Amino acid sequence: MTVVGYARVSTDGQTLDAQQAALKVAKVERIYAEKVSGARSDRPQLAKLLNALCEGDSVIVTRLDRLARSTRDLLNTLHAIGKTGATFRSLADGGADTTTPHGRLMVTILGGLAEFERELIKARTDDGRRRAMASGNGSVARQS
Repeated sequence: MTVVGYARVSTDGQTLDAQQAALKVAKVERIYAEKVSGARSDRPQLAKLLNALCEGDSVIVTRLDRLARSTRDLLNTLHAIGKTGATFRSLADGGADTTTPHGRLMVTILGGLAEFERELIKARTDDGRRRAMASGNGSVARQS
C-alpha cells in the first residue's frame, strides 16, 4: 500500500511549495506535481499517477480543485482511481474520502459546489469586464 499525492497549479507564476509541504505532513510517499491548467484533460503527471496505482494505494490532494475543474472530471478521475482498487482523500475537504459511502457522497456534493462557485466567479468577472468595456476602459486585460 502506497500513499501518493497530487499537486497542481495553473500557471508558472504560482508555486507548488505549499501543496507539497501539506502532502509531506500527511505522510505522502510520492508526490506527482505539475504546472498545468486543471481544465486540460492531458495532465501528464496525473496520468502517471493513475497508471502507477495499485490495489490498496491511497491518493491524497490538498483540495478537490487541485484534482479536477468540473464535477464530471472529478467523478471520472475518482472512477479511474477506484477501478485500480485505490482510495482517495482531500485534506481540506474533510468529507472527501472515498473509503466510505458517506465520503463518496460528500465528494460528489463538494465537487458540484466547487464547480458552481467557479461558474459564479466567472460570471462576475465577465460582467465586470463588459461594464469596463462599455464605459470606455477597453484596456482591461482578460483574466481567466
